[in-house]
Amino acid sequence: MTQRFWHAQNLPFVESRRACESRACYKPHTHHTLSIGAVDAGRSLLKVADYPLMALHPGDVVIIPAHCVHACNPDEDASWSYQMLYLDCSWLEMLVKKGDVDEDVLQTPKPVHFSQPQIYQQYCATNALLFDTVSDHQKEEALIALLGELLLPAPPPQPSPPDWLAPLLVQLQNRSDTAWSLEEMAQQARLSRYHFIRVFRTHTGLTPHAYLLDCRVNQARTLLQKGFPLSEMAYQLGFSDQSHFQRAFRERVSVTPGEYQRQLRR
Repeated sequence: MTQRFWHAQNLPFVESRRACESRACYKPHTHHTLSIGAVDAGRSLLKVADYPLMALHPGDVVIIPAHCVHACNPDEDASWSYQMLYLDCSWLEMLVKKGDVDEDVLQTPKPVHFSQPQIYQQYCATNALLFDTVSDHQKEEALIALLGELLLPAPPPQPSPPDWLAPLLVQLQNRSDTAWSLEEMAQQARLSRYHFIRVFRTHTGLTPHAYLLDCRVNQARTLLQKGFPLSEMAYQLGFSDQSHFQRAFRERVSVTPGEYQRQLRR
């Protein structure tokens, strides 16, 4: 069995765990956090308080309320792989006040079970991002987007772009080196952070911080074409470090910034 835990000082409201080929069996216990788990492989049985035993299969996602007695264990003489997110209740209460999650869902005493592939895929992508070296803003954005999918009904469709979108896109393009927070962008749209992410993604095809990264990479191409020193590029563009810049550039251009600049000089 292999296990990995993630926790960050700058994001103290979330802890993540990954377990691969686990045979560990747990006694009934509680967490003071809201727990969200996903099954990657194998089969397990979840028992929550007085509710019927729940069989979980690969691709299932389940929410376990805080302070709720539960135990989730693999089939006898078998192993399973899973992921867990533990979310601080005071932080979730703050999200309720901001409209990012639904208070009724947080107060339910029973587990909530999802078997939709898109939910599982979004969960996996969010958890992978937490273990990554991307910015805290990106991690929080992905986490709020996931919670919105799990804990809020889908917002009504908007056939035309809202009035605030075009001016905001211009600001992001012109100030791409700024460490924009999700809160700051959502305030301009006068939306909760989750609904802001949904509307923004619907009309641009990208999340807000993915769009911001796109702006930074486009700016990098312009600077590289002008011969700007590569050593100063990451700081100039607002990336957290050189490796983050290198990876974001390669994911969008298919070569590293250095390779791109060298080929321009041929």
